[in-house]
Amino acid sequence: MNLDRAYRLLAAFYTVMLIIGVIALLAGGGTLLSPVYLLVGALAVIGLWGYTLKRRFMNPRMWRPLAGVLAVGIVLQLVVMLTTPLSSVLLTWMLTSSIFSVMLVIMLYHYGDRDQPLWATEEEHTAAQQLDALLTSNSSLTAVTSDGARENSVKVTKSNSGYQASVTRRSQEGQERFVERFRYPETLVFFLEKFTSVTVNDFKRSNALDDRGSLTAEA
Repeated sequence: MNLDRAYRLLAAFYTVMLIIGVIALLAGGGTLLSPVYLLVGALAVIGLWGYTLKRRFMNPRMWRPLAGVLAVGIVLQLVVMLTTPLSSVLLTWMLTSSIFSVMLVIMLYHYGDRDQPLWATEEEHTAAQQLDALLTSNSSLTAVTSDGARENSVKVTKSNSGYQASVTRRSQEGQERFVERFRYPETLVFFLEKFTSVTVNDFKRSNALDDRGSLTAEA
């Protein structure tokens, strides 16, 4: 059995557990908190299938907070179970949800990592391939954009550990510098377009100008 099949079986198992929970609730075997468990569980199962199939579901910013909510819920339930006398039904719901939430916390935390190609759009995939090709033939690339009041200068490099973007922002208020690192070019493209307004075409134009300058100097 390969890892992908194991993940699919795990996701199917959690889906069956969710269905069983819904049936138990409809049969009158739940508690007042059961609908909350099922709602959070349904969201978690959606994220688990997304992680398993490497597909985008909803927004990447929601999955790590959901993993945090599940982790806090596990701790709170364990405290309640150890300190409060509970009915057998409520104890079963809490114990079952705590046990099966541990794996979900781990997988949803990894699924919520924005630095993954699965969260990229088709346009970002295409731009990432172009940027990676440019970085393969150039040790570094620099682009400068300006909207009149603000100027953004970005230098990107590629190494064995990933990609690095060194950003300098200049405005009337002063100058700001920072560095961001990414494992995948898709995430680099997303960051550049969203936070610096720099696109792959800006690097292409800058690289073309540098090439013309080098040819002129040699001539």
